[in-house]
Amino acid sequence: MSVSQEIPVAAAKAAAGASAGTVEWLQRALPKVVLAPSFVIILIVVYGFILFTGVLSFTDSKILPSFNWVGWQNYVKLWGFRNWITALQNLAIFGSLYILLCSAIGLFLAILIDQKIRIEGLLRPIYLYPMALSFIVTGTAWKWFLDPGIGLANTMHQWGWESFAFNWIKDGKMAIYCIVIAAIWQSSGFVMAMFLAGLRGIDNEIVKAAQIDGASNFNLYRRIIIPILRPAFLSVFVVLAHLAIKSYDLVIALTGGGPGRATELPATFMYSYTFTRNEMGIGASSAVIMLMMIASVIVPYLYSELRRGKR
Repeated sequence: MSVSQEIPVAAAKAAAGASAGTVEWLQRALPKVVLAPSFVIILIVVYGFILFTGVLSFTDSKILPSFNWVGWQNYVKLWGFRNWITALQNLAIFGSLYILLCSAIGLFLAILIDQKIRIEGLLRPIYLYPMALSFIVTGTAWKWFLDPGIGLANTMHQWGWESFAFNWIKDGKMAIYCIVIAAIWQSSGFVMAMFLAGLRGIDNEIVKAAQIDGASNFNLYRRIIIPILRPAFLSVFVVLAHLAIKSYDLVIALTGGGPGRATELPATFMYSYTFTRNEMGIGASSAVIMLMMIASVIVPYLYSELRRGKR
């Protein structure tokens, strides 16, 4: 090949290399370009407003934001409010029952479906259906069902059972348990799906070896399967605790925080003081406390997952 012929070939190879480099650069850059607007929006709308809320919690903001610094005064006032203490007590009752009963029911349903029953394909969507509904819809439906005037009690009376009484939703001491019932109904199917995924991921050889050694089904689950599900239990706890702490729409739709303050939760307290009582500084400080509660659950979980990943 002559020199005159080698030059065009070299130029073509150089052009091809440059073109390949450009394509490779575009393949690397395109996902970043596509995700950049969403990243910027999340950075501003989520983390920017979290920071803004933290700033407001140290100001004397009322109906509108103010930047007159008052230090820890709002937090001192917050912990002096009886309504805030009541909201935390209700959260302790609601959160503990919600997490424990949801976990127990979800685990039971997962074990039931894991037995390879014939109607598994029918049961799974039935159990998961409530999770497809919004908490507003769930709260409204359960409000109708539990209302003594139009719900279960009224139906029993029409059927002739005049002595039947179920007025928890009107009882200040029992109303919080109505919130627990509705929340469990909605979330148990989701918990079941998480546990079922964990059960399906267990090595069958371990189970078969235990069965050959004569382990009963009860001991098989208690000593082998349930301990293996520890990561699933941890994930369930984090998800349910997060949902419990920020519960608002279910409470508003079902009881409105009443009767009285019987079903007041931190989220309803925060909304009430921020937008109804025009105490934005107090509302912001309660929101920061809620954020700290959620962080105290999520941060140890993420740390645990990262350590396990490194191992």
